[in-house]
Amino acid sequence: MTVFEPFRIDIPDSDIDDLRTRLARTRWPADLPEVGWSYGIPTVYVRELCEYWSSGYDWRVHEAERNRHPQFVTEIDDQRLHFTHVRSPEPDALPLVLVHGWPFEDFTDMIGPLTDPGGHGGDPADAFDVVIPTLPGFGFSGPTRHAGDAATERSAELIVKLMAALGYTRYGTHGGDAGSFIAPGIGRLVPDRVAGVHLNDPITIPAWNDDGSGYSEADQRKLARLKDWSSSETSGYAGMHSTRPQTLAPAVADSPAGLLAWVLDVVNTFTDPARETPDAAIDRDLLLTNLSVLWFTNTAGSSMRLYKESRHWGAELPNSGVPTGVAVFPGNGTIRGLAERQNTVAHWSEFDRGGHFASMETPDLLTRDLRDFFRKLR
Repeated sequence: MTVFEPFRIDIPDSDIDDLRTRLARTRWPADLPEVGWSYGIPTVYVRELCEYWSSGYDWRVHEAERNRHPQFVTEIDDQRLHFTHVRSPEPDALPLVLVHGWPFEDFTDMIGPLTDPGGHGGDPADAFDVVIPTLPGFGFSGPTRHAGDAATERSAELIVKLMAALGYTRYGTHGGDAGSFIAPGIGRLVPDRVAGVHLNDPITIPAWNDDGSGYSEADQRKLARLKDWSSSETSGYAGMHSTRPQTLAPAVADSPAGLLAWVLDVVNTFTDPARETPDAAIDRDLLLTNLSVLWFTNTAGSSMRLYKESRHWGAELPNSGVPTGVAVFPGNGTIRGLAERQNTVAHWSEFDRGGHFASMETPDLLTRDLRDFFRKLR
């Protein structure tokens, strides 16, 4: 029998003091003048955010906000799993799993509108029971214990078992980034239990011999960019994660400034292209709260193992037959032709604002799209 232990976030004062001390003692490198982001994240920008993290940001405020929602920890197949579980006041609510990716995808601002749409200007018939697992290797699920435990395929298996243990026999799934592999992966494992799969900016990785035959012109342009991605300036982080995650781990585990620089450089690559900096696209406190979780749990290093251990990169993924909805945002690299080959796409939305981290950038748009898609599948 699976045991669910209630969980509350309670970071010791000593850990908060240590974070501030480390930030204050950062040894800063010199910046080159007038190169902007072309050499990576500017040190002047990192320094500004770190100074705010140290003296202006209040962790306790955001810790209390997260503790408003019921959280639990459990053990499934020797893996600790932390999750948030918020039941709707509506008796016919559809259970919905929200799956994050790397480095994070925070759904906090969507919990109220999803579970209680009537209280947030929506139709009560669109209500969901929400389950938000923290993936193995991340945050309060703690570091993984065995090689392979961080793989997206492994996460899909664990979430299937979690939902069964919670008593849910029919539910929807949603994911972005790595979650866009995990959410449909759940549908492949138990298609009879998954009412629908919803994805935002799904990562579509072509096979090496995919020549784009039958794709639209827009898809062919994206395919060309993806095939050249390994030589582009945006691919460096993924190459490091997928080959040498343990080499980078001490740096992000020991230096909060280093952690912030590494993570936010990646975030900046994939947020709304109309926004000049990560905190112009995503609320500054929200970014720092998610960075703080990685820091306090010392899981930044273990979270990167997902890239090395997952087997989906370039794989021909089978279509589960489960109805799938896709929402794409500015700057996306989603190849629609490939998404439609790997999924039974029944819903496609395109938005003119937001980006890869939709639940943090435009939670209103993502909430609306989830309601629109699942309304037909209840």
